[in-house]
Amino acid sequence: VQLQASGGGLVQTGGSLRLSCAGTGRSFSRDAMAWFRQLPGKGRAFVAASWSDHTTSYSDSVKGRFIISRDNADNTAHLQMSSLKPEDTGVYVCATKSTTAARYEYWGQGTQVTVSS
Repeated sequence: VQLQASGGGLVQTGGSLRLSCAGTGRSFSRDAMAWFRQLPGKGRAFVAASWSDHTTSYSDSVKGRFIISRDNADNTAHLQMSSLKPEDTGVYVCATKSTTAARYEYWGQGTQVTVSS
């Protein structure tokens, strides 16, 4: 099972980016798919999640600015990021888990997002 995140880059404050997460080796159509932001030495912070029934959840810091979506036919998830702020900077990692799992089971390598002020 592999997850590959892409779409990161350098953007100015107020800009937008669209991240993608492509999964192989397993169908994620019944799984929860999520994005986390990883900062050096600070672990991972939850950003957004999409459940198999397409319900979504967001951290308070991104609510209203980010939108998570998924395409089960392509085994992909996306994170549309708008009104970006410098504090959104970090490595964005996608992860999945079955709905019965307590923790996310599969993790991708991540993609760097840098927001300049």
